[in-house]
Amino acid sequence: MASTRTTPETTHPRLLLWTLLVVYIFNFIDRQIVAILAEPITRDLGLSDFQMGLLGGFAFALFYATLGVPFARYADNGHSNRSRMIALFVAVWSGMTALCGVAQNFWQLLLARIGVGVGEAGCTPTAHALIADSLPPEKRAGGIAFFGLGIPIGGLLGTLIGGTMAQTLGWRQAFWVVGLPGLALALFVWFVLKDPRLGRPVAAAASPRLPMLAGLKLLAASPAYCLVLSGASLVAFLSYGKGLWVLSFFQRTHGLTVGQTSIFVGVTLGLAGIVGTWLGGWAADRWGKHDKRHMLTGPAWAMVLAAPVLFAGYMVDDWRLAIALLILPTIANSAYYGPAYGAAQVLARPDMRAMAAAWMVFAQNLIGLGLGPLLFGAMSDLLKPAYGTESVRMVLYFAAWAGLVPALLFWLGARALGREANGKDVPDASLAHAG
Repeated sequence: MASTRTTPETTHPRLLLWTLLVVYIFNFIDRQIVAILAEPITRDLGLSDFQMGLLGGFAFALFYATLGVPFARYADNGHSNRSRMIALFVAVWSGMTALCGVAQNFWQLLLARIGVGVGEAGCTPTAHALIADSLPPEKRAGGIAFFGLGIPIGGLLGTLIGGTMAQTLGWRQAFWVVGLPGLALALFVWFVLKDPRLGRPVAAAASPRLPMLAGLKLLAASPAYCLVLSGASLVAFLSYGKGLWVLSFFQRTHGLTVGQTSIFVGVTLGLAGIVGTWLGGWAADRWGKHDKRHMLTGPAWAMVLAAPVLFAGYMVDDWRLAIALLILPTIANSAYYGPAYGAAQVLARPDMRAMAAAWMVFAQNLIGLGLGPLLFGAMSDLLKPAYGTESVRMVLYFAAWAGLVPALLFWLGARALGREANGKDVPDASLAHAG
């Protein structure tokens, strides 16, 4: 027997995807703008590289990663309005981003960055669950990759806007320009985006929800999920570390201004990231349709090919050639997002979709965003006595070759995914086919 709960309106999947993409673009603009502003903030407030790494990573990531799990648990409960949740998240992180612009010292800026992390904590898992409930299985990796385009687009716009504003008006005004428009976006999401789950009949005899720890144990029992989570976490560690310090590298080593870095480096690598993220999702849907392991083989081999080219890009002394050499590795290292999170949705129970994404977000951000910029900054400080302004370059050399580790994890994860998912009747609880 089913209940008759319905709502008169639902959001077309295309509008839902585009709305969530815009939300994620704002998410990443507000998250990553601190990277391009690192040098002027450091000079103005007298910060060390370690403190800048703390602001750019750990302070944000600790709360972002930790709170994402209970937020996802609430999103999975069957009665929450996930669209309204996302609207509230947008309002909180946007307001806190604007407050970063009025900080007068390290501690005030630290508290504001923590606030941004709290606001952004529930966005990604909740959005992934909405997408999985709105699309059929064969289109989920592509849908999640489309949502994931918010990472390179947001990073590109954050770098471009932040660099331009810092060059002309100052780093404080840059925070205001990217933060305040998010409040209008929150209102749009609140009134326009509908949760498809609330417009469908709900089975009265549904199986009871798993407790959080039991759900975690179920996910941990999947070798494929653990390998994908580990690979994605290491990619995030390297990507966030490089993302913050490669911008400083072009300013310290190659002598570019903040504005030049934002235009030449930020725009070029941002466009490369967009291409890579889209290609990864497209390839995962195309090649993984009949053999699930091929959702992950593409990212694995792409990262292997990226490592030597990335090293060469950091090694050359001509900044134009350096940027050109970083394009292909950026495409390759961005291709994992749709395949990794799409594989998580393949492996998760329908009532654990947000949680499956949340634990990956937790690991990616605590390890990646939390430790990447922080440890890269600490390594740079340690190497400064020997290498001076070249200390960041030495750290990036390490990052280039370390990309072979997540490549191996994704390759092993592909084999495990094939064993766990191929030939099994994976239940499709997509609301795109409900009713």
